[in-house]
Amino acid sequence: MRLKDKTALITGGGTGIGFAIAKHYAEEGAYVYITGRRENKLQEAAAEIGERCGYIAGDVGRKEDMLKAAEKIRSEYGHVDIVVANAGVGNYVVLEDVTEKEFDRVMHTNVLGTYYTVQACLPLMNEGASIILITSVTASLGLKNFSLYIAAKSAEKSFIHTWTNELRDRKIRVNAIAPGIIPTDAAGKELGRSEEEEKATQQHRACLIPAARVGNVRDISSAAVYLGSDESSYVNGIEMLVDGGLAAVYPVKL
Repeated sequence: MRLKDKTALITGGGTGIGFAIAKHYAEEGAYVYITGRRENKLQEAAAEIGERCGYIAGDVGRKEDMLKAAEKIRSEYGHVDIVVANAGVGNYVVLEDVTEKEFDRVMHTNVLGTYYTVQACLPLMNEGASIILITSVTASLGLKNFSLYIAAKSAEKSFIHTWTNELRDRKIRVNAIAPGIIPTDAAGKELGRSEEEEKATQQHRACLIPAARVGNVRDISSAAVYLGSDESSYVNGIEMLVDGGLAAVYPVKL
């Protein structure tokens, strides 16, 4: 029970990596709140996680939604110990085809959504609290046709350093997890690949990664448990690559 008596907020917690982190946190003794735009997915996720989980429907890109989420946590628990800013979107788009609408969609959710999440929760965070940003290994690579998503994740990555410094007197830690290749249903659909295409893509990528496999959501949730627990009390201002060694051997043809 490494997170016993801790309260956590996880954005984008209804599916994929966010859901895996929420489930793992509950297993470790935390009470978790998950947010997302699709209430039906949140209901399903909360039911599967069990009594240690509540949900709050909302869009991270709307400040009023995140303030409402923070108020619910304040009224029920009074504080939040761990904030996991996980919600994000992205797609492969050729440079000259990036539209203003797509630019706003990706930046608004990833960058502004992360800002709104942390801003809303800061008044509820006490000394020893932990902020965990979910960035991406792509911010360390130069993948073609992915410049918009990488720019958004690079902006999030910059928050690690500035927020660590800004929150030092409050003793609130700020770290990030940069997932490598972590197949999820949502990611495959977001990137426009069919189930067969997704399977073939991941089989190819597994051959290029030093760990000889693509990752899974449990790899990421295990890292999130560590960074949210007191075991990592002296870990601050880092981005933890959980990528099987991909960044160490790049460039490879992904």
